[in-house]
Amino acid sequence: MASPLRITSSRLQRQTCWAAIAALALLSGWVLLDSRAPEPAAAPAPRPVPPPAPVSTAPPAPRTALCPDSARACVDEERRLSWLQHHGEITYGPVRVMPGTDAAPDSVATPRGLFRVEWKDADHVSGEFGDPMNHSVFFAPGGIAFHEGSLDAPSHGCVHLSAVDAALFFDALPVGSEVAVF
Repeated sequence: MASPLRITSSRLQRQTCWAAIAALALLSGWVLLDSRAPEPAAAPAPRPVPPPAPVSTAPPAPRTALCPDSARACVDEERRLSWLQHHGEITYGPVRVMPGTDAAPDSVATPRGLFRVEWKDADHVSGEFGDPMNHSVFFAPGGIAFHEGSLDAPSHGCVHLSAVDAALFFDALPVGSEVAVF
C-alpha cells in the first residue's frame, strides 16, 4: 500500500493536469465574471426635421385667362403675386413678389406677355448694377428674371421673390418653361 505522502510520477502528472484545468476554469470564470455585458449601441442621431412648408399669407391666385394653362409660372403685377402651376392647377403659391415699375425712380416696368425661360444662374450678379441676383431664372429680353430680392422696393425690371420662393422657382422652372406676366 502506498503511503499518502508518496506521490508517483503518474499521479503527479495527473494532479498537475487537474490543477492546470482547475486554474484555467477558475481564470475563465473570473474572466466571465469580470466581463461586463456590452453596452447597448448608441441610438442613431435623430434626423433633422425639415422646416414646415412656407404658408402663404397672400390671397388666392385668381383664375384668369391672362395666365394660360400652358404657363408654368404666372405673375400678376397689379396684385404683386406669382405662382407656379401645372396644366392650370396651382402647385405653389401665390407668393408675394416685387416687379419693376415705371412709377419708381431707378426702376423699369417688368414687361408683360408670354415668355419662355431662356437660361438660369444660381449665383448670378448683375452686370449692369453689380447686385447679386441669387437663383435667377431669366425669361424675358433685357435680362429680366425671377430672382431673390427686396419685396419692398421695386426692381430694375425683374421679378423679386423671397429667398425661399426664389430657390423654389429656380428648382421648379426648367429652361423652356412658359411664364405669363400680366
